[in-house]
Amino acid sequence: MDPLVVRPVRYPHLGRALLDDDAARELRDRVLAARADLVATAAWFVLMKRARRARRITTGHPQDLYFQRAYELAHRHGHPGPDAADVAGKEVDDVHDADRVTGADLRAYLTLPAVAQEVRREIEAAWAEADAHGHPDAARVAALLDACATGGQAELAALVAAGDGSAAGAALRAPGHARDEGLTAHDVVAPPEVGTTASKSALPPPFDRSVLERLFGAVAGLEITGTAGLRRVVDEEARRSARPWQLADEASRAVMTAGSVAARLDGATDAARRLAGRWRREAFVRQALRLPDGSVPADGARTAFVRRLWVRLQGRELRGRDLPAADVWDLLDGVLRSVVLDRRDRVKAALAQDGAR
Repeated sequence: MDPLVVRPVRYPHLGRALLDDDAARELRDRVLAARADLVATAAWFVLMKRARRARRITTGHPQDLYFQRAYELAHRHGHPGPDAADVAGKEVDDVHDADRVTGADLRAYLTLPAVAQEVRREIEAAWAEADAHGHPDAARVAALLDACATGGQAELAALVAAGDGSAAGAALRAPGHARDEGLTAHDVVAPPEVGTTASKSALPPPFDRSVLERLFGAVAGLEITGTAGLRRVVDEEARRSARPWQLADEASRAVMTAGSVAARLDGATDAARRLAGRWRREAFVRQALRLPDGSVPADGARTAFVRRLWVRLQGRELRGRDLPAADVWDLLDGVLRSVVLDRRDRVKAALAQDGAR
């Protein structure tokens, strides 16, 4: 819905976490106007999944791979006609073009002995060059968190110019610091392995992930073609792993630093108060807080927030997307929303179990 119907890049006022009345009406009108296209899209999507099964394709997630194509087919052809099965099959074949790199291609590439050895050398060289930094300025971080929900351009620029994100990220090399943030299970952060296996459902903390695990879920969406493109992405990830916060861009590091502070939900900044308010408004949170057994629904939420924020920032860098100040609040708010949704079922199950006792 966001990229195809709402199109927040073109209409940024519709991409906010909270909309005013005019923007809400405009959003409603856009969704209603797209109703016929979405119905046709759903029909094309079913045909593309059917073609996928017929070809015994198992790589990639169907929604990630086909939904935009289905939307384009709906625009070109309307509702599927008599020849729709053939058209959908050609689209599936195009998506899985042999020249386009997939997760399976990435695994095969990284498990070549010569490639794995070269990537290890890249990682070692990058980590040997890692510089120490000073200490972040807490006042500048707080200034961004006080301003980002309503603007924050000057505050983000000041944080980036001062290198506060790099300073905070470099401090994670000290024993225990990265573990306290939930980014590693170890006392000291170590260079990543190259990797031989990857599973989206059983990933370790971000800093403990191999190069394969860091790239496996995203590589199919990057539309890389050929070995040269694959080598470039792998080399960039090897270098990124040695940078502060294991992120390449200073703006990403600044937002990671600010997000880590805001995730304490301590009310010390405007962003922290807004995030804490969103958490408290959840019905399952209010119910859990009334339980007599001392259940705390926020336990572990900060760690989940920091990990998801890192994943989103790393994903933006992989796709070459800038991080303007106007996106900072929506990014932080969106990460917390995803954490809430992910934990809701878990907490509800605990509540049901408590009610059955």
